[in-house]
Amino acid sequence: MRTLPLIVSDETLRDGEQQPGLFFSFKTKQTLAKLAALAGVHQIAIMPAIHEAEERLLKTLVAEGLGSIMAASTMLGKKFIDQSKACGVERIILFYAVSDRLLLLRDPEARNLSSHADKKEILHRARQNMINKVLENLRYATSPEVGLKVVFATEDASRADFNFLIECIRQFKPYIEHFMLSDTVGILSPEKTYIWIRDILELTDNTPLAVHFHNDFGMALENTIQAVLAGASMISGTFGGIGERAGNIPLEQVLNGLKLRYGIEVEGIDYQALTKVTDYLDSLGARAASPYSKAALRHESGIHVSSLLQDKESYHILSHADPEIGFGKCSGSSNFQYLFEKQLKKPLSPEDYNRMRDQIKALSVKEQRCFSTEEVVELLEGGFFNV
Repeated sequence: MRTLPLIVSDETLRDGEQQPGLFFSFKTKQTLAKLAALAGVHQIAIMPAIHEAEERLLKTLVAEGLGSIMAASTMLGKKFIDQSKACGVERIILFYAVSDRLLLLRDPEARNLSSHADKKEILHRARQNMINKVLENLRYATSPEVGLKVVFATEDASRADFNFLIECIRQFKPYIEHFMLSDTVGILSPEKTYIWIRDILELTDNTPLAVHFHNDFGMALENTIQAVLAGASMISGTFGGIGERAGNIPLEQVLNGLKLRYGIEVEGIDYQALTKVTDYLDSLGARAASPYSKAALRHESGIHVSSLLQDKESYHILSHADPEIGFGKCSGSSNFQYLFEKQLKKPLSPEDYNRMRDQIKALSVKEQRCFSTEEVVELLEGGFFNV
């Protein structure tokens, strides 16, 4: 048996709870964090910008002694970096899209260019705008005045242009601890993953790589193991594999798979304590949706639904059915925009969408649950939103 200094980043409290239908109370999340810490995970991620309850949770866990392993998932923008810093963390996971598909959706300049403008020029601008914006945020976050350590997480890296991905890694490398590659819609295969990781390491002078893989096609577990065998030095996932659509990699399965199949133990992990986390999740009825199932078609994250409004395939890779939209603490105004414009065919104003977003977030926290589209329509018809 050999040991490996692999960093294990637990996303159960962030990406895990984004699974439509899941809601963890404040106390439940405290318990999960402490159980994960006892199991030896090296990092636990929470996103304070989602809701004030998440910000309070992060501050509480830092105050309770978990500050060295807490990380704040953080959107680009000084106000979000400052918010994360104020929570007392030493490290943030700064994230942004790298695939052309998502860059074109999120770049106002690219969207506003004439439809007959040169496509190569549009892509060039969108890519350069992304690099400039990320560098600005990285420099700010790591400046002496702010002093944060940074993991940069890519959205949709598996669909990004390979050469552009290499350019991003080379430019961001001086400011980051790890460059996290996300297979956001789960399209990788084990064979491709191994070659992909090896090629990236070779072309970036062995930049420390992390992987965050989703399970839309049921390949996330084996893809992650192959990434580790290829040289990735950090993995990101959830206990039980819970998460949006068909979920993430189940951390306990990756760790036990490396140990029992390859004779690799990860430094710092208490393998006996892993079951305490998964047993607790089982007691809550928290289980990942199966790939290709009806439940795997559901989306709740406002960031994702915003992209779905413009491009169905941005976060919905399965063509056999339309996406379903959930509503809860992780929702944005885009969830209501999708409901009214795509489903009800009754567009409202952005102010109405923002107001309803705030109302459903508050109700979700109060009742400690999420809501289906059908339930939100019932609330609407019952006058809850006063539309």
